[in-house]
Amino acid sequence: MSDRASMIRAMNPRVLTALPVFNEESHVSEVLSEVLLHTDDVLVVDDGSRDWTAQILAAEFPGIAVKRHPTNRGYGAALRTAFEYAVAGGYDILVTMDCDGQHQPGFLRRIAARIDAAEGPVDLVSGSRYLQVFDSSNSAPAERRRINATITACLNERLGLAITDAFCGFKAYRVSRLAELDTTEDGYAMPLQLWVQAVDLGWRISEFPVPRVYLDEARSFGGSLDDAAVRLQH
Repeated sequence: MSDRASMIRAMNPRVLTALPVFNEESHVSEVLSEVLLHTDDVLVVDDGSRDWTAQILAAEFPGIAVKRHPTNRGYGAALRTAFEYAVAGGYDILVTMDCDGQHQPGFLRRIAARIDAAEGPVDLVSGSRYLQVFDSSNSAPAERRRINATITACLNERLGLAITDAFCGFKAYRVSRLAELDTTEDGYAMPLQLWVQAVDLGWRISEFPVPRVYLDEARSFGGSLDDAAVRLQH
């Protein structure tokens, strides 16, 4: 690629927004309609949904790329599929966000732009629900906040990080570095592997404040992980 082409590419990076979904029939239409207002290329990773998610995607969003897992493999597996798709597609930046209404698509362009921001390029931008208070009435469920705080403190101590939110799924990645990862965790603990490997690989990391929104405090993590003590031990 010529220097001029590289400069143009840097000024107008190809950005992919990926949303892992599992049984999101109540949210997928509204969330995707909003996402399409803020980004062009969208991938939905349907992780074996058993409700009407697949039918809604086919009927209402035929132009959106969909990768479907025949069976439910887990959040980590869905993210790996998104990573592989972004690398294969030659994208510059991948933004991941949840499809349950907790992440606001209006922040998509801003979090993607932070990868090559004037204050210094980074390889991973991780959303944080605790850097800034957007709405004081929307507090995190106590057990989720406690587990997040415990794990975040552990990562900071062991890895030399200074993050405030270990588990926010709203992230932006420099795609050229995704192939370096070797994550094997299929479930919700996958972000822990990501943090360890990102530090080991020397990734430049920053956080980005995003609103804290909890629409369904009873949302399942799957099986025994719905028990807070089991989830923390896992």
